[in-house]
Amino acid sequence: MSVSKRRDISRRSLLKAATAVPLCAILTRPASAAEFVYKFATGQDPTHPVNVRAQEAIQRILEATSGRLEIRLFPANQLGSDTELMTQVRSGGVEFFNQSSSILATLVPSAGLVNTGFAFTDYDSVWKAMDGDLGTYIRTQIAKTPIMAVSKAWDNGFRQVTSSGREIRSPDDLKNFQIRVPPAPLLTSLFKALGAGPTPINFNEVYSALQTKVVDGQENPLPIIATARLYEVQSTCSLTGHVWDGYWILANKRAFERLPKDVQEVVTRELDRSAVDQRADIAKLSQSLRTDLSAKGLKFIEVDRAAFRQALSKTSFYSDWKGKFGEEAWSQLEKAAGQLS
Repeated sequence: MSVSKRRDISRRSLLKAATAVPLCAILTRPASAAEFVYKFATGQDPTHPVNVRAQEAIQRILEATSGRLEIRLFPANQLGSDTELMTQVRSGGVEFFNQSSSILATLVPSAGLVNTGFAFTDYDSVWKAMDGDLGTYIRTQIAKTPIMAVSKAWDNGFRQVTSSGREIRSPDDLKNFQIRVPPAPLLTSLFKALGAGPTPINFNEVYSALQTKVVDGQENPLPIIATARLYEVQSTCSLTGHVWDGYWILANKRAFERLPKDVQEVVTRELDRSAVDQRADIAKLSQSLRTDLSAKGLKFIEVDRAAFRQALSKTSFYSDWKGKFGEEAWSQLEKAAGQLS
């Protein structure tokens, strides 16, 4: 069997397994027996590794707590847009929510440190930072709000630029390019600095915005481009890797603290386990999806990432954000990523 066929089968198997997993935990005893019934909301398609691995953690938590904690998974923005869910998890209307660093930064500015343009070049540097001092610093800042991070950081991936018209090959190609970005000030700032026209749009509206040409392109990691079928409304993908983005599994602090200590420990342990599995999923998909998406008609463009970083460094982007984040936060980032400004 050829390598490509094995990859296709592996990909199909992943998606088949994902869709076969129930989106509410399978109870081993009646629902009324659960002491706690919590909601876990995500913005990703049910086939995305975030939901596959979250559902596995949910089932293990149910079993390890003997049914005391039942967590129900609601994928694909079923309970609202990303910004609406941020409000719900803060108020306790939703107990658990996975949120990207880029959008979490609207509430916890330091969460956006990892989204600084071209700060990380590979996964080795990312996980050394996120499982080390930088991750600890960000978790501490999150805990100062009504929410808290309850596991290791999960992976959203390195973000790439797609387009339905103009091909992005160099920084100059971004001039006046209308690009969708999440409602995240740092990403808006990055593309403004490079001369593009960033438009913040919630993720649940991205496909239609691209389809109706409200914007010319967007930027997301390959697994998102695949599971959200953005290749249907985009023709090229430029491998800019301009930003690494992570997910935090967030909990309403009061709701989490209501859980007995032993249940809290199970939740964190099992979500940590799924974080490691999900990281591996994204790393593999980021490679195999180039083949899969090419077969679906998406053209990939290799770019000189150094040229984009150099263009960014000639602007005030790094100095501006150093000022906004503050010396302490910026020093944490540069300790992990090297000097940026």
